[in-house]
Amino acid sequence: MDKVSIRFYKDHEVRAIWDEEQSQWWFSIVDIVAAVTESPNPRKYWSVLKTRLKKAGNELTTRCSQLKMTAADGKRYATDCFAQDDIIKLIRVIPSPKTAASLDWFIYSDNSIEGQSKKKAYTLVESGLLDSLKLCRTRVLSNDNSTRRLFFHE
Repeated sequence: MDKVSIRFYKDHEVRAIWDEEQSQWWFSIVDIVAAVTESPNPRKYWSVLKTRLKKAGNELTTRCSQLKMTAADGKRYATDCFAQDDIIKLIRVIPSPKTAASLDWFIYSDNSIEGQSKKKAYTLVESGLLDSLKLCRTRVLSNDNSTRRLFFHE
């Protein structure tokens, strides 16, 4: 089973999928285009940009892979994807004044989604709160379509 991640940039969903063989995340190009440009039709925007890049001799489009991702309708479709380095190159060629802010979010920094998550995780660990919690195991019992959770403290 593939690892799937959904990240958000300014309320725009950005789908990603983990490639075990290459040990890297692949991101939906259309989702990145939608988030960066706020275009009403990001598929068309990507299609036109891809054509322009090919005509200009930019080899970025040759690095595009189609991976199956779940769409809003719940079905899985082949989706144009780039690895992180290629997404950074893509964002740099998009003619939008919003690209600088999106690069800061996408490239790992303290302001990126990963940076914020890492800061929160370290703060939680350093606070000592986890040391005060008791470990427990959970059992789920089902009876007549109802579910009850029992917690056992050890």
